[in-house]
Formats: sequence, structure tokens, C-alpha cells
Amino acid sequence: MTNTEILRVAMEQSAIDSCCTPEDFTKSENIISVSRERAGRRAYLSEPYVLDLTSYGKNVVACVREDLREVAFAYLAKYSAAHCFETPALHELDKLLAPFGLKTKFQAEYFLPDVTKTRVLGCACDIRVLEPSYFSGLYLPEWGNALCKDRKERDMLCVGAYQDNELTALAGASADCDTMWQIGVDVLPAYRGRGLAKAVTSRLAAEVFARGKVPFYCAAWSNIPSVRNALACGFYPAWVQLTAKPAEGLPPKKV
Repeated sequence: MTNTEILRVAMEQSAIDSCCTPEDFTKSENIISVSRERAGRRAYLSEPYVLDLTSYGKNVVACVREDLREVAFAYLAKYSAAHCFETPALHELDKLLAPFGLKTKFQAEYFLPDVTKTRVLGCACDIRVLEPSYFSGLYLPEWGNALCKDRKERDMLCVGAYQDNELTALAGASADCDTMWQIGVDVLPAYRGRGLAKAVTSRLAAEVFARGKVPFYCAAWSNIPSVRNALACGFYPAWVQLTAKPAEGLPPKKV
């Protein structure tokens, strides 16, 4: 696949999630769509968005509940795509959302592979590719990013780093949608700083590609080690996303 094809796959999935078209993410003006039930959205999205802001860099697509259209319009009219995800602006958005019993909650940066830079990186440990039957016993707290206990059926593949037969690092691929598998990674504290995260992540990305899927990677912007791992493995920042949820202590507004 080319980088253009990979980006298209990602935008097509974002369009399903945000109830819009892939072309909406490439426009110069902001787009507001009404959130609704839609088949094919990412597995961990248990229900349609209440308010979600997604940007691939050119504009912002706001997917919102019908009664929040005016809130989204007012907010996006005031802030550019580059600034509406910043903390001072988010404080203002929270004030707009408070009467609806909502508050901004999840914020993340998503990475896609650059096929001109991705490569399998080595390390001093033994690297093993693990099918589901081999990692079924690894649903433990130390591997909580690589594997998801609540959605075991979505965990398709893992790559582990072993030192003297001890698992020291694990990267897992989750089939969050039909075309894209998300990569998560964990390294035991005693083994960090040795390049293990890069070794298992880069090998897993290659394995995902070999199975005809697009690997993608998510990290909080403040998680510097995770972001560095993504960049070292040939991933680049492709889109950002902000999602609002019901706020504790605030009564939800009926719609």
C-alpha cells in the first residue's frame, strides 16, 4: 500500500465514526455532522458520539448530538483547527457543555505508518510472533496496553520480546475495525530503555501489513516515550481527536 492509500483508509474509517464523508476531512472549512448509529464504527465506540472533534490538519469535523449543533458552531467559529484542541480553549468548551451535563474527556493523537520509513528494528531479546492461542494467558495488568481483556475477540496478533524465556515486552494488534488494526505496547519497567518497544512494535506493524490490514497507533500527546516509539518505528502523526462524555456531578440534559 502507498501512503496515500493508507491515509484514505484511515479517513474512510473516521468518516464512518464521524457520520460524514472522507472528503470532509480535507476541506478548508469546518464541518458539523449529526451523530447517529452507523454500522462499521470502531469496536470500542460503544455508542454514537455526543460531541467529538476530529482533525487531519486542514479543518475540524465535529460530530455532535442534534442539540449540540449550535455549541459546536460557536466553538469552531472562534478557534482554528490548530487551537481548538488547546487547554485554554477546552476550558471554554467545557463551560458550553456544562448545561448539557457534559465535559471534554478523551484526547489523543493517532499515528499512521509511512511506508518509506517503516522497517523492522532489532534488539538483544528473542522476538516471537504469537497467535491468539499463545497469548490467551497474558491478560494481566502488565500487558494492559497490548491486550484488552474486555474485547479479547478483537485481539488478533502479538509480538513478544523474551529474555531467557521471560516475556519482557509485548505489542498487540486489535481489530478495531474491518480495515485497521490498532497497536498497543507494554514493556516491563526493568527492561525499559533497551529498544524493546521499538523491536516489538515495528515487527508487529510488518505482520499487520502482511495480513492486508493497516496498522495504526494511538498515544496521548504528553506520553513522550510512546510518541517517540511511534516515530522511531516509522509512524507519523495523522489525526487528532477530542471526545466529550457525561460529566460526574452534572445532571445530563434530556434530549
